[in-house]
Order: sequence, then C-alpha cells, then structure tokens
Amino acid sequence: MTYQDMFSMKGRTALVTGSSRGIGAAIAKGFAAYGARVVVHGQTEGAAADVERSIREAGGQAVSVYCDLSSKRAGRMLIERAEAAAGPLDILVINASAQINGTFEDVKPEDLDLQIDVNLRSTVDMLQAVLPSMAERGWGRVINVGSINQIRPKAIVSIYAATKAAQHNLVQSLARDYAGRGVLLNTLAPGLIDTDRNADRRDSDPEAWADYVRKLNWMGRAGRPDEMVGAALFLASEASSFVTGETLILSGGY
Repeated sequence: MTYQDMFSMKGRTALVTGSSRGIGAAIAKGFAAYGARVVVHGQTEGAAADVERSIREAGGQAVSVYCDLSSKRAGRMLIERAEAAAGPLDILVINASAQINGTFEDVKPEDLDLQIDVNLRSTVDMLQAVLPSMAERGWGRVINVGSINQIRPKAIVSIYAATKAAQHNLVQSLARDYAGRGVLLNTLAPGLIDTDRNADRRDSDPEAWADYVRKLNWMGRAGRPDEMVGAALFLASEASSFVTGETLILSGGY
C-alpha cells in the first residue's frame, strides 16, 4: 500500500447518521470525495435528499435513507435500511444526536428520554446490528461523534454530556473486544462548531456570540463542519490501522 492509498475509501460503504446537515453532511461529502459509497441519513423521508444530490453531482456515490432514532429499535432498523440500499457496511459514523440545553433541575422526563434514546439507546442498537458482520469480514471502522462535553461537561448540557460520555465508554469497551478482529472503534470529539444547532444563539446576539467564542478556545473562534472531515477520514481509513478505543479532540485548543 502506498502512502497515497492510506486514506482511500474506494470499495468501502459508509453510513453517516445525521448527515442531512452540519458535521454529518460534511463527513458524508468528504467520504464520497475519497471514493466511498455513502449512505446519508435524515430523520424524516427526503431530509437527506439535498446532500445525496450534492454528492452525486460532484461525481460521488450516495443513497439516502431516513429513520427517527428516538423510536424503539430505530438503530437496528436504520442499519437494515442502509444495508438494503447499499450493501454491507464497512464504516459507521454515529453522528446524529439530541441536545437539549437547560439546568439540571429543569430537566423534564421527556427531555431525558429523548437524549437517552437518540444518543445512547440507538447507538447500542446500531452497534449490535453492525459489529458482528464487520468482524466476520475482518474489517470495519466505527466513528462515534462525541463532544468536548464528554470530557469537560458544562452544567447547561449535563444530560447530553452524560450520554456522550456513556457513548465513548461503550466505544472503549467494544474496541477492546473487537481489536483482534479488524474492527476499530474511536470517538471524534468536537468542541464548539458553527452549525445550525447554534444558529439561534449566534444570530440573536452576534456581539455576545463573538465575545463567547473569542474566550472559548485558544484559536478564539468556532470550528467549521468541514474541519471535522480530515479527522473522520483518518479514523475511517487504513491510516488509522493502529488506533482504537481513543478520543480525538477537535476543539481549537481548550
């Protein structure tokens, strides 16, 4: 294998959950540009159609599926739909998540349920559905898109942070089990990224937003979704062949 081939994704099939927008969309487009056949996912039917179209227009391979990951057994259902559309998965990027801001005292039972169902329960379902077949074929990559909050939690996102920490704990546990079978599991942990999840806060008070991000990290700015792609390519390719159970933090210095 040449150094140029280390990052190639030709012949690989990847599912990127929550790829109708933001970080997920950027990763899906990046994977397609490096030769992967990408399954893009949205919560509702047609939600990921624009990303699928964009990939195809750029010469890449893509299909789109939909699934509400808050539903019972939704993670397993999503894997089944993805593999029916594109064949066995070589790469799974667990990016879709639910984040509800608020003080711990004000957490509602339904908010707790939603974040656990989307962030943790569906992750368990997806991993149970996809890992055995990856191991049987002797090659697989799982990238869990976590958060800086799994390491340095803020009170305003206490439940979200806890579910992200639990996700990575699961990744580490499974990474140990599957390391000898060619399946590598790692976590990519972004800091503050300028996506539509932060749009209301950014647009409602641009001056306060600018002051906040200047003080947040060493670079003094929010990251961009496309700045997550290089790390995801590394973790999804042969370039990461000696890396498993780790967290790669992309925070601009923290």
